[in-house]
Amino acid sequence: MLNRRHIFGLAAGALAAPSLANAQAAWPNRTIRLIAQFPPGGLVDTVARLMAPHMSQALGVTVVVENRAGAGGVIGTDFAAKQAPDGYSLLVSHASVHVFATATRPTLPFDPINDFTHMTHLVEAPNIILVRANSPFQTLEQYVAAARTRPVRFGSSGIGSAPHLLGAMLSSEARAPNLDHVPYAGSAPAMQDLLANNIESMIDPITTNVQQLRDGSLRALAVSTPQRLPAFPNIPTFAELGYGKLTSAQWLGLSAPKGLPAPIAERLTALMPTIIARPDIMARLTDLQTLPRNPSPTGADFVKLMRDEIGEWTAVARQFNIVVG
Repeated sequence: MLNRRHIFGLAAGALAAPSLANAQAAWPNRTIRLIAQFPPGGLVDTVARLMAPHMSQALGVTVVVENRAGAGGVIGTDFAAKQAPDGYSLLVSHASVHVFATATRPTLPFDPINDFTHMTHLVEAPNIILVRANSPFQTLEQYVAAARTRPVRFGSSGIGSAPHLLGAMLSSEARAPNLDHVPYAGSAPAMQDLLANNIESMIDPITTNVQQLRDGSLRALAVSTPQRLPAFPNIPTFAELGYGKLTSAQWLGLSAPKGLPAPIAERLTALMPTIIARPDIMARLTDLQTLPRNPSPTGADFVKLMRDEIGEWTAVARQFNIVVG
């Protein structure tokens, strides 16, 4: 026989299911926040602000970009993980956190895979080695040859960042033990020191350096794409110079807290490629040399990409004893 408590529980469950279904059916009916875990002006913020107006138009509600920077993107990512999985808090996920922080930090306040609903890969940016226009290094070979005999410093956006790991790999592959890493609290202060001649070089995503490459104030010695960039055909790839292990990119994706209802996840997964494919968006992304994959991995394929890269870069971090914290 069912007691009154059992009856109440069954009734509550029966009421909750239609309520949840109604909430999903009504989504969205209020402002959506798109969380960017890095400061304004960087890659994540730039891409988020490109997408937000078109997401607003397609979904019929305001989509606002909310910057929650700190700890190399960990603070904002942790904040996103702990929000309600109702479709009103979305995250522009980034390889720098979901892959590189995972590979180099002993602990994180979230599980990079299981605490999120990972919907789709958005775009990715290759890394480049930058020197000043008046640098004596005209080629990558000259650069590594110097680092075999004397200190040559490269700046990065921080310990454990993708540029840091790439530099460590280059030092090993080129047998250039004097290639010295100088970490900064972000790309901007590293760039200031590069331009001030306080360091010889910098490894950084190409996105925020396109203008300096075009105006000639900076020169790139190599790029981490499999093939040369059509917009910069004079920049050789690491692979063609004999450093195939340095072929990589930093991706951005769209994620949400764990438990996002499937209908909402499916709608957003279907929406994002249509936004990225808009001629105005593609023109801007092409200008930034930050483009989607073809095809872009979604759902389980996106998670597999993440897991594979975590494995690869964890091995690199262990090889070079790169630990954050």
